[in-house]
Amino acid sequence: MTTPSITPSDTGKPRDAGNWAERASSLQLGAVPSGAINLNVSGKHAVSPLQGFGQMWQKTYLVRLSGAAVTPQAVIQTWKTDFPKFWPKGNRFYGPLTGIAPGEVGLINMNLGPAKLSTGVLVLYSDEESFTFMTPQGHMFAGWITFSAYEEDGATVAQAQVLIRANDPIYELGFRFGGGKNEDKFWEQTLLALAASFGVKGHVTLQQICVDPKVQWSQAKNIWHNAGIRTTIYLVMTPVRAPIRWIRRRGRQARR
Repeated sequence: MTTPSITPSDTGKPRDAGNWAERASSLQLGAVPSGAINLNVSGKHAVSPLQGFGQMWQKTYLVRLSGAAVTPQAVIQTWKTDFPKFWPKGNRFYGPLTGIAPGEVGLINMNLGPAKLSTGVLVLYSDEESFTFMTPQGHMFAGWITFSAYEEDGATVAQAQVLIRANDPIYELGFRFGGGKNEDKFWEQTLLALAASFGVKGHVTLQQICVDPKVQWSQAKNIWHNAGIRTTIYLVMTPVRAPIRWIRRRGRQARR
């Protein structure tokens, strides 16, 4: 997969500058639907693989849309528009109201086995043939996820490519003991659902490379932001929060 062009234009800015998110100090999430768990996104920083803890992996998931008369641009447009519909059952993606566009932030509610996780993504890049998410602090992984489509041997190929490290030691252990296979299954199901939307019963192939087998112990402190732990604590405390709010409200009324 080729990297989006950043050749300078006559104005001194990259020709595709409008396709990139502007630099921001932290993520800011807009309105979300009622019932969604909104945690671990607003105020967090987006993180690259260099800021993660675990081994660095590049994984590429591919599905050929054989027999479908569809262009790469049409595939990406559908993928952006219906992105949440292609996720495996039980996992929710709440996209920005303005759609998948550079600088927008999406909310994610996922199942991690018996546990739940609330996190999100920043739309780092978006054009007619690809779009890239960047993960925030506390997410399972630190890195980039790029979705793209291209023509090859007379057929359009849809692809999801990740360049990631597990964000902290707990996530790294989970990744090594089954989490990595679950991640592969997640994107396989996503691509199969995308192919099915074009009437194709596809087959997903996986190409993977361990870019760096070492862990970065200097980043073990990332565990403080672990979205899985924070979501679990939030859910466990749910029965307690309502009485606390009632007591505080009564206290304010008594002081008036």
